[in-house]
Amino acid sequence: MKKAEIKTFLDEKAEQYENPFFLEEDPIQLPHRFSAKEDIEIAGFLVALIAWGNRKSILKSGNRLLEMLDHSPASFVKEHQPSDRQFLESFVHRTFQNQDFPFMVAALQRLYKEEGGLEGFFSKPFTISKYPDHLSPLQVKIGAFKDYLFQLPHQERSRKHIADPLSGSAAKRINMYLRWMVRPAQKGVDFGIWKGLSPSELSCPLDVHTAKVARKLKILKRKQNDSKTVAELDKALRQLDSNDPVKYDFALFGLGAYEGF
Repeated sequence: MKKAEIKTFLDEKAEQYENPFFLEEDPIQLPHRFSAKEDIEIAGFLVALIAWGNRKSILKSGNRLLEMLDHSPASFVKEHQPSDRQFLESFVHRTFQNQDFPFMVAALQRLYKEEGGLEGFFSKPFTISKYPDHLSPLQVKIGAFKDYLFQLPHQERSRKHIADPLSGSAAKRINMYLRWMVRPAQKGVDFGIWKGLSPSELSCPLDVHTAKVARKLKILKRKQNDSKTVAELDKALRQLDSNDPVKYDFALFGLGAYEGF
């Protein structure tokens, strides 16, 4: 297909799949239970961390996680006490083990006290002297975000739950989370509650479906699913829509997951 044909095709598929029915099986349905900004962003972040593998398992674990936060994520995080630790250690999801949930709650509490929360951190400017040339500023911020969280005492194994583009990762779950928070809410899927970032800054969450379809459409050539591949896909999608390139996540994912394209 020619570039104009690819754009028309993907525009149609993005319109088709950015629809509330998308919520029925997707982890994004869990933060949709909340109306307050900080509840949405905290629930979304924690759910995104465990959003890999079987979707039914993710939703089951996500429901339990929110129950443990008394269905008030912001209040629980801000009022968190060390005495909560043993209770929080009972949460396990795949490789997300008993030390990981209490650490993330404590790290989020510090973030809200010191940085004005998740949006506050991602919206402020960063200066990092050395980073790979292919990384966008927002991908560099993800690396800085990881460094900040893990300034608290932690088990080394916990670090794998926050991917780092500075180390070459595609950072699929964090990019997915940023899409949730930043992209406009008019279609009833994403939230659009972060005004400090623009949809034009986002990178596509790269998973097996999006990568496979993008390669079939020949807008992606790299075979590895890493940060360089994210950059290559970003460039292609921004040529299709520079203001909202990540709307095509719905098209690429839908074509792969639902249509077997």
